Amino acid sequence: MSYFPTAPIAAAGLIAGFAVADATGNRPLGGVVLAAGGITCAWAWNRKSGPLTAGALLATYVAAFAISHPLAKQIGAWPSVLAVSAVTAGAAYVASDRRPAITRAAAS
Repeated sequence: MSYFPTAPIAAAGLIAGFAVADATGNRPLGGVVLAAGGITCAWAWNRKSGPLTAGALLATYVAAFAISHPLAKQIGAWPSVLAVSAVTAGAAYVASDRRPAITRAAAS
């Protein structure tokens, strides 16, 4: 079974979600982009690393979105989005992308 790297997708979901919301003024549309990135990653994390890792990484993704808002008041919107995206991508790489896939026998 082949797996794809999720770190760039996680970062892109956060960045593109903000970019769409900022460029269009339509926050729900940005949320759709954000959700699409999160759902794609959660699906891949679950397939490769199991539900515990997927849940932890999805929580990291959602927390990054939430933290970016108060952080933006301190350092600015784009620096905030880029910072939380980098942290989320790093977490995805460390917890899932660089690790070998779990086998179904090991997961049982």
